[in-house]
Amino acid sequence: MGYEEFLIELMKKEVASRQENQQKRRIHKAGFPYLKTLDEFDYTRLKYVEQAFIWELATCEFISKRQNVIMIGNTGTGKTHISIGLGLKACKEGYNVKFYTVANLVTELTEAQEYKKLLKLEKQLEKVDLLILDELSYLCFNRNQADLLFRIISDRSEKGSVIVSTNLEFSRWTEMFDNTTMVAALVDRLTFRSHVLNMNGESFRRDNSQIE
Repeated sequence: MGYEEFLIELMKKEVASRQENQQKRRIHKAGFPYLKTLDEFDYTRLKYVEQAFIWELATCEFISKRQNVIMIGNTGTGKTHISIGLGLKACKEGYNVKFYTVANLVTELTEAQEYKKLLKLEKQLEKVDLLILDELSYLCFNRNQADLLFRIISDRSEKGSVIVSTNLEFSRWTEMFDNTTMVAALVDRLTFRSHVLNMNGESFRRDNSQIE
């Protein structure tokens, strides 16, 4: 190997090392509770969603198009695993990702508001390409908590992507939020230009859709 070829190989290794380190930083900053890839998922658990569609989402095209993914399904249908798997793919593709359980996000927003750091947190979330909100289910939000969550989701409309996993159909979201008008607006924001996966039944997509 000549000196020039040696330098080229050295530069390739340096670039690869930097890219790997950047991926590791993005994955660390995402805050995943654990790491699970889509390759590790048992697709026999998906009785109503085609495996090919999950891998289509894994191309991360929905992020570049600023679309959302909503997964509705009972406990044990693999929503969290798929969310994390898609999040990891996004990190490896160079996107900034942040993972929260909805309860943890609401707590963080409330504390930030109390200590007058809400604007700072909101600006941090604005920079995230993909926000993953896990376990939107069987929670009761007071008016202030609901407003804070709505602001985060509303501000991302057509600016960044959201993945939401829940075990409640849209019609039951009023069990978590007492303001039915806000529930309708929240569902409208989330389902606009989105993919909705009903893990308990037939999967379907929504493009420019609204829930009445």
